[in-house]
Order: sequence, then structure tokens, then C-alpha cells
Amino acid sequence: MPGRASRPVIGVIANAFMINDTFPVSAAGEMNLQAVAKAADCLPLVIPALPEAMSVPDLLDACDGFVFTGGRANVHPSHYGHDETEAHKPFDPKRDGVSLPLIRAAVEAGAPVLGICRGFQEMAVAFGATLHPEIRDLPGRMNHRMPPDGTVEEKFALRHKVEFLKGGEFHRILGVTEAMTNTLHGQGVMETGPRVVIEGTAPDGTPEALSIRDAPGFALGAQWHVEWMAWESPVGQAVYRAFGEAARARAARRLAA
Repeated sequence: MPGRASRPVIGVIANAFMINDTFPVSAAGEMNLQAVAKAADCLPLVIPALPEAMSVPDLLDACDGFVFTGGRANVHPSHYGHDETEAHKPFDPKRDGVSLPLIRAAVEAGAPVLGICRGFQEMAVAFGATLHPEIRDLPGRMNHRMPPDGTVEEKFALRHKVEFLKGGEFHRILGVTEAMTNTLHGQGVMETGPRVVIEGTAPDGTPEALSIRDAPGFALGAQWHVEWMAWESPVGQAVYRAFGEAARARAARRLAA
């Protein structure tokens, strides 16, 4: 394909925002973009949260892989058959409208997919899982939400370990069966769909890592913010390196086709 970028192009999903409660925008955090560029050595391309302007086939053609990032808003419970409550809010229906069909199509097409925090939950929901609106309300669970005080560095500090499934994709990529992670989420996977494989859990049993069964390509999700300083973190480096390698392989296949 003439004019193809020398680095794989990675679509990074944006969130819908209002600036000054007046101007609607689609925005992606710089940390997510830097992680793609620095840790995966790929070219990040922001995908707007505009379902009416997006075409899944066009996105699959334009991008070699996709990152579904974290966000303040939650997946609307109607997407997993639950009724809306105050605990489920806030929502970002525009992002839902782009992310969920794109995740399904990208996984089936073998395009590398990495889900982070909300993106982890989107991957789970896209393949049949349900979510609990407030994990800390469940018996025996810790508070996984972002600490209310402290610097940004303190909020994203390592807070608990994740134990990985032996022989799973995370174990293969990381070369370890457990690692310390940050934790900044309120919701969490409750019931897994038939293709959602939980590959990592927190000490309280909360699902923290997943893969998609029978996916033809890279399809992993991390409930923690693996993008945080990914180019300096051994765990972040390993995950993004594997993701970047998968994107390069897909780009090479498409170029040769």
C-alpha cells in the first residue's frame, strides 16, 4: 500500500468530553499515546467517540491495532442486560457506540487489541460478560478506586499484586506469575462470557487480566493502568512490546497482501 506509515498505526479510542460545559470534544490521554509511541514503537492515532462518523471496516483498514483506554464514564448496563442505576453512572454512550462493535470486529479480524481499565471492561462486555457497578460493596473486596488525595504519581502508585494464570498469555509475555500493579477502578467483571478468560486476579479475587478465547490475534485486557509510565515499567514494557510486535506482524501481512 503506497504511503503506508513506517511504524504500525494504532487506533487509540477517545472519550467524549465537554470543555467548560459548552464545547463537545473527543480526547485521549497523553499517557496512552506516549505508551503506544514509546513502549510499543507504534504511531498512535486518536479515534473519535463519534459513532455516526465512524465505520468499523474503515477503522480496520486504517489501523494495524487498537488500544481501548480507561475513562471516567462506564459502559452502559443495557449492553450486558442490566438495568441502569445511580451506581452505574456516569456513561459515555458515544464511546460505547464505537468501542463495542470495533472490539468484536477487530478481535475476529485478528487485529491486535489491548484493553485498559474501562477498555478491559469493554472487552469483557463485548464478549458476553457482566459488570458489578461497585466492587468495593462486595463482601471481602478492597476499594480499587483512585485514592482521593495525593499527587498523580501517588494515585498511580503500585497498590496490590495480580496473580496470573500459569500458562496464560500474560504469564507467557511477562515471564512471571505475579506482579504489583496500580488500581483505579470502581466497577469490575462479575460474570464472564463464554469467551472471556480471566488470566489475572487481585488478592481479593477481583478479575484484573483477561484474554479472549480462540482469538486469532493479540487480544488482552488489563484492569489496571498498564499504560502508566509503560516505557519504564517492566510489566508495561513487556505488554506493549508484545502488542507492538503483533501490530508489526499484522502490518507486514497487510502490506504483502
